[in-house]
This record gives sequence, C-alpha cells and structure tokens, in this order.
Amino acid sequence: MAQPSNTFDSYDANGIREDLENVIYNISPEETPFYSSLKKVKASNTLHEWQTDTLRASADNKHIEGDDTTANAMTGTERLGNYTQIFKNAVTVPDTDEGLDKAGRSAEMAYQTLKIAKEQKLDIEKALFANNARVAGSATVARELAGAPSWMTSNITNAGTSSANPTGDGTDARTNGTQTAFTQADFDSAMQSVWSNGGRPDSVYLSSYQMNIALGFTGNNNQRSSVQAGDKKVVKSLDVYVTPWGTVEFTPTRENAGRDVFIMQNDMWSCAALRPTKNTALAKTGDSTKRQVLTELTLICKNEAASAMVVDCSTS
Repeated sequence: MAQPSNTFDSYDANGIREDLENVIYNISPEETPFYSSLKKVKASNTLHEWQTDTLRASADNKHIEGDDTTANAMTGTERLGNYTQIFKNAVTVPDTDEGLDKAGRSAEMAYQTLKIAKEQKLDIEKALFANNARVAGSATVARELAGAPSWMTSNITNAGTSSANPTGDGTDARTNGTQTAFTQADFDSAMQSVWSNGGRPDSVYLSSYQMNIALGFTGNNNQRSSVQAGDKKVVKSLDVYVTPWGTVEFTPTRENAGRDVFIMQNDMWSCAALRPTKNTALAKTGDSTKRQVLTELTLICKNEAASAMVVDCSTS
C-alpha cells in the first residue's frame, strides 16, 4: 500500500493541538503504616517526658493469723523522655503560574504543597523506625528524636556477632551485628518473650524481603501458592499469624531498615506533637509565592517490653 500523490497528512499539518491527559500519574508509595497507627498526643515542650513502671515477680504469699504486717519494698517509676524533631518542607512557585493553563492541576502551588506534605509523612515514618539516638540540639545542631530501635532491649532475637542492645532510654542507638537469615524460630521466640513480659503485640512491620520469608512459615494455612478450581488467580498471602503467644498482623513496610523485623504492640507507642502538621504561607520577597509544610513531633515508647525485634536479618 502507498499513499496517494500530494496527500496532505498529519506530518505536514501545523497547529494540531497537543493531546495531553488532564491527570498526573504518580506511582511513588505514600503509605506510612506505623505512623498512621499511632495515637497522637500533645507535647508542650521540646523534651516530652513520661513515666513507666513494672510489677514485681509473683511470689509465695501466705501468712499466719494475727501476724504483724510489714510493708513491701517498693521502687519508684522510671522517667523517660524524647526530643521533638522538626520536619520542614517548602515550595516556591513564580507568580507567572497564575496565568498558565496547566494539565493535571488547576493550581501549581496547591499540587506541589500536597506533594511535599505526603513526602514529609514518609520522612516521619523513616525517623520513627530509624536506629538513632535522641539529640537535644543547639543553635547549630538540629534536635532529633530517638527512633524505635533505640528504646528496645527486652525482647531481641537473632542478634548477630558484635551486636549490642542500646541502654533503652533513647540516649544511644543499638549496635548492629553480623547478619543471618530471618527464621520462624527467631520470630516465635520473640513472641514468647513479649508474652512472658506481659505484652500483647498486634502488628509486625518488615521489609518485602523478610515478608517473603514469613510467607513460608510452617503452619501458615495460606503459606502455599494455591489455585482454586475454576479460579484464574494465584493466592499467596500472610495477613494474620496466630501463635500461642498472641495474634499479629503482618504489614510490609518501605521505610524501616530491611535487616530488622518489628513486632509491636501499637498502643504502647504514640506520637507527641508540639506543632501538628500545618501548611503556612511564607513572607513574599519577590515575584513568587512560598508555602511551608511543618510538623514538630516525637516518638513515645510507653513500655518497650511490650514489643520485640528480630534483628540483624540478612537482606539478600
């Protein structure tokens, strides 16, 4: 087939309008399962403090009639604290933007502000999982909150050679050790340890690599890929894992270190906000508009013995 002579086709034409969809597609993840699950409370100082306590171990308790009563030896509560961290993002858009007809959004500033707000939530999630000690800050050093690993000491399994637990008060980070494979035995041991300490974990946060290992846990009724008669889909999932020590829900996460598996009792963690997330217009200094999204908060570990970690897991 050949085109007839002197055919005026689309390659010769000028003025053809562009065909640009009025939608912006973004595949970047924005889920923050740990941060989203935490209760939000109010902070009133850059150092937010709280107290913890424990019951003594059970003992043989019997007395004779008429015996004089002696007071039990008591211990005081433990006072803990974490510093608030400032999360800040801003965008500047030239005022020329007001006259432009754009695809996918009516106002560039509104679109970009929403985008940096989502990015900031990812930064917060990353900080909550980070193996960082708290930093008080100064005129030249930013304050930093202590992430979850710096609080957890009681229920740690799979610790590799040279691994060391932190003090457990947020003042230092844990020391990573030699990595070995994540196993069901390590996971079950961590669950048992939490139960022995009185905890009731409900959520597991882990990387996609460790999630693939968890899919093969023995006894998981959903562990094998299966196709039902007449179905056109393969099902391989592990949503809820039931053990004698409690039932937990597995949630793959992207912002935690791939070497660590977090087994958390979510109600024993919370966030204290000194300044909740706020979108603010900044001072105008020229032919542009500036807006800032700011959040200042910290992580509260109400009692670390209610949660556990399987640490130093191989990531490949």
